[in-house]
Amino acid sequence: MQIHVKGHQVEVTPAIRDYAIAKFERIGRTLDHVNELTIVISVEKLLHKAEVTVLCAGRTLHAETTSTDMYAALDALVDKLGAQGRKLKSKRADHHADEVRSARYA
Repeated sequence: MQIHVKGHQVEVTPAIRDYAIAKFERIGRTLDHVNELTIVISVEKLLHKAEVTVLCAGRTLHAETTSTDMYAALDALVDKLGAQGRKLKSKRADHHADEVRSARYA
């Protein structure tokens, strides 16, 4: 999994880069087959904005958040992406396996 941290009209400090990479490495464990993860941070007046695009097995997930603190924006972004990942996994799960087994062996 490749993680890219970019800044839009703002410099990405090593502390923010390390924090973002540490947070988003956990996402790689929950989502299957993550190829690339791109994080873009920016500052608009007093709001810190963070957005992420994840390319994984046939899907592209995107989320964005704003906050008064960059670290809080990254934390909220991880939560949003985690929720999207759980929703994606639940759609892929076969919820009708018990019905098929009971019909097959009845």
